[in-house]
Amino acid sequence: MIRIIIVDDHAVVRSGLKMLLNAQKDMEVIGEASEGDEAYQQVEDKAPQVVLMDLSMPHGKDGLSATSEIKKHFPDTHILILTMHDDEEYLFRGIELGASGCILKNAPHEELMKAIRQVSQGDAYLYPSATKRLMEDYMNKIKQGGQVDSYRSLTDREREVLALVAKGYANKDIAEKLIISVKTVEAHKARVMEKLQLKTRPELVEYAWKKGLIGYTR
Repeated sequence: MIRIIIVDDHAVVRSGLKMLLNAQKDMEVIGEASEGDEAYQQVEDKAPQVVLMDLSMPHGKDGLSATSEIKKHFPDTHILILTMHDDEEYLFRGIELGASGCILKNAPHEELMKAIRQVSQGDAYLYPSATKRLMEDYMNKIKQGGQVDSYRSLTDREREVLALVAKGYANKDIAEKLIISVKTVEAHKARVMEKLQLKTRPELVEYAWKKGLIGYTR
């Protein structure tokens, strides 16, 4: 079962989502929160696999701040941002803070289920229009004389680290998967960022999508 916590300041929204998710054979809502500090406490107490995180919560800590705190202390928890904002600023900022992806509140129910299942497995998820926008941004950089692709300069181990980081795995998890130390993971990641001339995690995710290292959403 995918253990889920819903974070939204509207009780009606939480109730509707809970009913929808609990109707799935592989999902269980184990907690709810109306603002960021409460969400953090729920994660600490109940150890969910996925947190559905609203961004705009006027009373208490907002979704982006909560995402940052949760990922800092509970890196294995996957956060899927649930938002009304079809805006690059929210998308990129959320990913930069550690979210596994974003989905719009008006997305079809089937797409929400797909997104939850995808991030629960450690993969990233972006709603289709956001994926398109990332690709357009990448192509614009190429047209404007962006950096030449240096993927061939990466070692096999660096490519493995790149793919796992892009999928949202924490350094500790990568170390366990590859049977290396956390410090070695950090060193590989630093060299990857340097070789590819990337500065932020959103840029790394965008690059990994372009190279086909993580699956596209359609």
